[in-house]
Amino acid sequence: MQNKLNNPIYLYKGKLSCEEMVNLKPLIPFSDEVLEFLNNLSARIMKNKEAKEYPDIITFGFFCRKGNLQKLKQTYAGKIEERIGKGLSFHIAPSNVPINFAYTLVVGLLSGNICIVRASSKDFAQTRIICKLMKETFEEKPNIIEDYIAVVSYNRDSNMTEELSKLADARIIWGGDNTVIEIRKSPIKPRAVEVTFADRYSLCVIDAAKLIQITDLTKLAREFFNDTYLFDQNACTSPRMMIWLGDKEKIEKAKEVFWDAIHNYILTRYKIESVVAVDKLMTELNCAVDFENVHIEKTQDNLINRIQIQSLEMNIPDYRCVGGCFLEYDATNLDDLKKIVTDKYQTLSYLGCNPKEIQEWVIKNGLKGIDRIVPIGKTADFGLIWDGYDLITTLSRICYCE
Repeated sequence: MQNKLNNPIYLYKGKLSCEEMVNLKPLIPFSDEVLEFLNNLSARIMKNKEAKEYPDIITFGFFCRKGNLQKLKQTYAGKIEERIGKGLSFHIAPSNVPINFAYTLVVGLLSGNICIVRASSKDFAQTRIICKLMKETFEEKPNIIEDYIAVVSYNRDSNMTEELSKLADARIIWGGDNTVIEIRKSPIKPRAVEVTFADRYSLCVIDAAKLIQITDLTKLAREFFNDTYLFDQNACTSPRMMIWLGDKEKIEKAKEVFWDAIHNYILTRYKIESVVAVDKLMTELNCAVDFENVHIEKTQDNLINRIQIQSLEMNIPDYRCVGGCFLEYDATNLDDLKKIVTDKYQTLSYLGCNPKEIQEWVIKNGLKGIDRIVPIGKTADFGLIWDGYDLITTLSRICYCE
């Protein structure tokens, strides 16, 4: 095996190579060793000056703190006592969300697995900082989990994906549809599990009457910014279509105050690249050609691009763009969405709506999509239930007895 593998670039490595890690024993979910390491890492992140320059790193550190992990563990009380990790988990992180590699690593560890994570080949500062802080954490407070982690990087033409897939008892793929299809050409063990997070499309639903009543629009703008512009609208959770609920007069008023607040907030916080501006223009033109009665809202600086559509079509997810480009649709209720929601639809963020009622609506109508229903500002908050998977139970096995 060692002769087959091209040497990966180890961004983090314990004492063992990837090939040697296969001999490690899986752990129980939420093991004391894992919780101790993650809490120590969290403390180091929170004190690190370099980390504080990146809000996504701080959010990750907050996720790993002891109080949050214990709370998550409690939600699995009575469900994991008979469980153990699958074994070696191989994670392929997406190329466009820097912090994702860290979250998928945590999921693998919390579910009791040894983790090899292929990070993005892009030189993200977040990846370097977290790997450095992991190393420092283990140097200060040794822990067996040190050898349960490898973060690697390698070129697309490497054979590493194929060879690591052969070793894996679980493979977790984050990326677009084409990425999933390509990686699936590399076989895994017959009993290995595979979890894929492919292309998804997210939307935001706003009750216009409720929005008009809001007094702190700066807070709302900050929360919407965190959902969208913070990741340049690249995250699968970032809303790309706005559904406005209410009568025409209230919707128009709500749009005016909402987009004014968003523009004022992002004006000094977001800078658009030329290539993104071109992509947004092309998206507007394509929508104008392909949809009937499209209205393109005027924009003075290209920071916010709004495309008002009059009908909902099955191919709406094809009209996606980054950098603050939004389709808008006016409705009196959610029923218009029933005909277009497929398994492509992931997160529905909301303002002024009852999430339980939305959940009941999704289930009652047997929709294949909409896996997450969260308030505006929470779309990027990571959870152990993602894309409809319970990641802890999916990546562990039951040792059953009678």
